[in-house]
Amino acid sequence: MDVLKELADVLEQRKNQDPDSSYVARLYAKGLDAILKKIGEEATETVMAAKDGVPEKIVYEVADLWFHSLVLLAHQGLGPDQVLAELQRRFGLSGLEEKASRRD
Repeated sequence: MDVLKELADVLEQRKNQDPDSSYVARLYAKGLDAILKKIGEEATETVMAAKDGVPEKIVYEVADLWFHSLVLLAHQGLGPDQVLAELQRRFGLSGLEEKASRRD
């Protein structure tokens, strides 16, 4: 999981860069709606790749989706450690138990 920490560190650094010098800095400058739009696009591309059933395409698109999700987390002052902690909390619970424990 070191790559997630390394990537999170780079994404934090990009917050302070000129939007003309970095794709991520440009996304940050455009704001939350642009980041969310990109996540939606990547989610759709992931679905399409899965429908095609080509493993390499699936991995490529999931990597894009994860990347842009990490951009969102950083934009919101969060990081992958918090997501990993939540996944760890859920580990060992059945999906039905976890869903029943939500306060939606």
